[in-house]
Amino acid sequence: MASAFANQIGNRNFLSPTGFKFTLAKYPKVSFFCNSCKIPEIILEVETQANYLNDIPQPSGKMTFGNLELKFLVDEDLENYMIIHNWITAFGGSGSLEEYGTLITNENGTKDPLKAFSDGSLYVLNSNYGSTAVVKFKDLFPISLSSLDFDSTVTDIQYFTANVTFKYTIYDILGTDNKPLHPFTVT
Repeated sequence: MASAFANQIGNRNFLSPTGFKFTLAKYPKVSFFCNSCKIPEIILEVETQANYLNDIPQPSGKMTFGNLELKFLVDEDLENYMIIHNWITAFGGSGSLEEYGTLITNENGTKDPLKAFSDGSLYVLNSNYGSTAVVKFKDLFPISLSSLDFDSTVTDIQYFTANVTFKYTIYDILGTDNKPLHPFTVT
């Protein structure tokens, strides 16, 4: 006989919005100061099946992922800000061809356009700051970087934060064992 608690959630602790760590494989200096991040939305597109009484919505099999948005503290030397800035300008053509060439060159000196992208990981932490899950983003690249607004009339020092928005191909939510967190099972 099955236990009455078999269908209950095992861990009754709630997820904290402060329990996270983000790493960017290609540029770890940006990761160090990250202070805000979110798991992007995922949308399943719907097709309509025609019916003489009422059209019937059906899943299309195509998904759309929202943008990955990060907020990070800007270091005093602007190093982490300029990493993202230069990454965008190398893609956008306002930098030199040499910058783009550097962006796509691997360690062996071979040109590889995929080198311009980076994987990223958002670690979800529990109440003891241990990792419980990791959201792995594949082929990230930045599409926007916020401005830095200087103002000499400010009376209280508030350190600069910058927002960066990334596109990517897909993300997966995995457990600490690098397997799907809660695999889909048919019941």
